[in-house]
Amino acid sequence: MPIGAGIVLVAGRRNCIKHPEALTVPFSLQRMKADDLAAVLAIERASFPNPWPATSFLGEIQNTPVSHPYVAVSGSGDTERLIGYVLFWLIADEAQINNFAVHPDFRRRGIGLALMRKVLDLIQGLGGSYVILEVRQSNQAAQSLYLKLGFSEIGRRRSYYFNPEEDALVMGRGL
Repeated sequence: MPIGAGIVLVAGRRNCIKHPEALTVPFSLQRMKADDLAAVLAIERASFPNPWPATSFLGEIQNTPVSHPYVAVSGSGDTERLIGYVLFWLIADEAQINNFAVHPDFRRRGIGLALMRKVLDLIQGLGGSYVILEVRQSNQAAQSLYLKLGFSEIGRRRSYYFNPEEDALVMGRGL
């Protein structure tokens, strides 16, 4: 496929990004703070049928030895906007991605892929060598994203999710 037909070369990599405008939405990865919770909770509620409560996010922010909560922030100053977040635990060399979402206004633009790539690089830089996560069996969009990132299905957790009840696929990859 020729460049310009949906394939964009970035830093020597071929990224399958259907929407090249994603490259025009630069963002920085910043440690999540309590001040971020209102925006994080808005994204969480728009993303999941069983959203985490504020206390869960606050606990992750405070659990600094293990938990690594990050936000994706676009713009600066008055135009700064939180467009996504990811939380992972790192214990020894294994990371568990516990929560990840992109603001609905920024989905399907390659931001989730770019955010996860930054996080995987961060995990590796912190000494992580393996990453696991769970995803709803019905969430084909997320599974497709994780497959693009090199994850594969390594197991299943029966009835892991509720409202509706559903199995989780456990996916993992080395770094």
